[in-house]
Amino acid sequence: MEGIQRAAGAVIGSAVGDALGAPFEFGPAGAFSARFPAPGAGGEMCGGGGWDPGEATDDTQMAVLVAESLLECGGLNLPDMFARFQHWAVSDPKDIGLQTEDVLTNGMPWDLAAGIHFQINQRAAGNGSLMRASTSAVHFARDGQQATMDAARRIAALTHGDGAAWEGTAIFHELVRVTLYGADPLAALPATVALVHPDHRDRYATVLAPDWHPDQATEFNGAVWPCLGSAIWALRTTATFEDAIRAAIDLGGDTDTVAAVTGGLAGAAYGLAGIPHRWTETLHVPLPGSGGRVLRLGELLDLAHRLAT
Repeated sequence: MEGIQRAAGAVIGSAVGDALGAPFEFGPAGAFSARFPAPGAGGEMCGGGGWDPGEATDDTQMAVLVAESLLECGGLNLPDMFARFQHWAVSDPKDIGLQTEDVLTNGMPWDLAAGIHFQINQRAAGNGSLMRASTSAVHFARDGQQATMDAARRIAALTHGDGAAWEGTAIFHELVRVTLYGADPLAALPATVALVHPDHRDRYATVLAPDWHPDQATEFNGAVWPCLGSAIWALRTTATFEDAIRAAIDLGGDTDTVAAVTGGLAGAAYGLAGIPHRWTETLHVPLPGSGGRVLRLGELLDLAHRLAT
């Protein structure tokens, strides 16, 4: 499989997981399969909970902002990316994480806002930087292991002051990188975890271990490490993109983000062709603050292609 097909799979897969998971957010475990018991039967892009069928949430909206900053600036420009986040945050998005909203609207400059928030609140290990990482993971994959993990940490730190969020996003970047080049992301886990900062390595080693199950999580999957661990579990215990997404959403809780992270990894693993067409035909990403612009499959594919090449 060509790398460009895997790159498109990562970007589209994350958006698909986001849109599929959104109507089930904060619902009970098993709700997705209870409503759609037969895989492949159709109708899963159902909308609900304030979301239209196929509508992606803040997870994908922010991933698009990351992508457009990288492409228009010719690389990583943190002040530009933060400014785009800020403009989006004050443009009445349907959903925005409380922590992310506070950082983006507290009036502090780009290089201080997240750190000061963390100093005051001592809580900043949410999955809000991980949820938007599919596009940056594709973009930086060609630059190698150290560069992609460093970029992930720097982008995560724009909104999250806790190093746990930086490290989780860095792991995701590296797993996408190896998958885009045809390697097995699960086989790459031990070497990747060894690159995690020592302060956070044990925690990630636990949730990424082969015998870990999301039922063993000690925190809600809105936190970065159980979110990533749940996505890896969904990938490890299934054999198709569709089954991985179903497993992720059926965990309940923060279903849109867990499914978005799962979709990014599974999309890279199975490629664009592995994502059911019925899940992409209504996919769309509204961009608050952009004059009503809405990205659909064609625009997202173009974005993925430009990020990868």
